[in-house]
Amino acid sequence: MHLLDLIQFILLQEAAAPKKGGGLSSLIFIVLLILVFYFFMIRPQSKQNKEQQKFRDSLKKGDKIVTIGGIHGKIAEVNDTTVDVEVENGVKITFEKSAISQQAAK
Repeated sequence: MHLLDLIQFILLQEAAAPKKGGGLSSLIFIVLLILVFYFFMIRPQSKQNKEQQKFRDSLKKGDKIVTIGGIHGKIAEVNDTTVDVEVENGVKITFEKSAISQQAAK
């Protein structure tokens, strides 16, 4: 008997066996699965997004930053949704605040 035949045999035996009170245990399993997804995936991502937004809101003139594209520069001006970044002597580029990734190493 091959491994696949054995697995198929076991699955057929499970399907043919009468089930007793499986509804409650299935419901508990689904609830636990949802809780695991929430605490290990959704919640940390939400927390990270809030921290990133807080960082972007605290940007000020003179901060050294790195964009999501990898461009390093110093903030020359902060507007509502955009920032002007000086990347080289007098060369300024305007970015959306959402394009700012992190603070540059000093």
